[in-house]
Amino acid sequence: MPETPVNILIVDDLQENLLALEALIRSPGRRIHQARSGNEALALLLEHEFALAILDVQMPAMTGFELAELMRGTERTRHIPIVFVTAAGRDLDYAFQGYESGAVDFLYKPLDNYAVQSKVNVFVDLFLQRRAVRDQVEALEEARRLQDELVQQLQETQADLQRAVRMRDDFVSLVSHELRTPLNTLFLEVQMRRVHLGKGDMQALSPKNMEAVVQREERQIQSMVRLIDDMIDVSRLRRGVLPIRYARTQLASVIQRAVDGLAHRSNEAGVDIRASVAQDVEGLWDEFRIEQVISNLLSNAVRHGKGGPVEINAAPANDALGQPGVQIHVRDHGEGIAPGDEERIFGQFERGANQGGTLGMGLGLFIARQLVSAHDGELTLSSNTPQGATFTVWLPLKPRSSSKS
Repeated sequence: MPETPVNILIVDDLQENLLALEALIRSPGRRIHQARSGNEALALLLEHEFALAILDVQMPAMTGFELAELMRGTERTRHIPIVFVTAAGRDLDYAFQGYESGAVDFLYKPLDNYAVQSKVNVFVDLFLQRRAVRDQVEALEEARRLQDELVQQLQETQADLQRAVRMRDDFVSLVSHELRTPLNTLFLEVQMRRVHLGKGDMQALSPKNMEAVVQREERQIQSMVRLIDDMIDVSRLRRGVLPIRYARTQLASVIQRAVDGLAHRSNEAGVDIRASVAQDVEGLWDEFRIEQVISNLLSNAVRHGKGGPVEINAAPANDALGQPGVQIHVRDHGEGIAPGDEERIFGQFERGANQGGTLGMGLGLFIARQLVSAHDGELTLSSNTPQGATFTVWLPLKPRSSSKS
């Protein structure tokens, strides 16, 4: 028996005929709908899906032929098989009119019980077969849609994997470059000292000259250490194991150390770093990590600022909910960031589109945002190309996560 009952419509103006016919064709899995007129039948046809309509021909107001013609003129009902019931003889003209109206068969009164039941069974079976085919087609269509979605997801995943491979290759290339440059410098310094020693040229190895050599070597070693530290931090951040150690921290001193740490690089680039910091701002932060955030933002500004001044200012500021905190702005005067790149550049190994001749690992902004987020703060970017970019850090004075530290 089908899960959804099969609807059969019987139409006759005499109630006793309807009752007799229903008793004859009633069966489990079938729902018989009765109509005493053509209008009642039309209302039922608009409400239900029927496997078969059995229409009495001779009815007042609207004959069975007229009802059949109306059914054939409507998309919803034109495919319903129609069987006419008539007391008229088997006149060919009469039958022709019935078939022209849309009949598929005739039942003649007095009804032959076996013939009625057999014909109804045939039409019900055909309807169930059509419904099964329709359900299969719909299932196939749904499967095709799901397949298309899966193919699209696979294509997107493939694109992501290809992008990840390109990023990996770029990363390896950048790491090689970033490490090779200071290592080559150190190697050349050692070679030069070896040459001077071989020639006995002690003047070149005088304390004054060696002081400059040591300073250059320290900078190259620090550059490699920063690169290695960045890669370690990224690994820890991805695994969620980067430790944050909270302590009372004076923001002005942290910013000053970050500015001093970049003094040599900014001088070489001819960049003036201008700091304006409220002296009495104090918060519960990881001093080392906040200095790392500020150093990364300043380093990024120096690298991409096209030699223009870099401005950093900090002052107390509440968030939208009134939570007390501090806001730090780092602004450069370079080419700025295109609107489509404003979020992308915070990703791992992502770099701005307008790199010029500068190189970078694309880790600084990613690490900075993650560290700010670990302090329950927010790092955002606003840019007005080609007039530079401003990075804004908001930090609560006491992060919620500090209580877990």
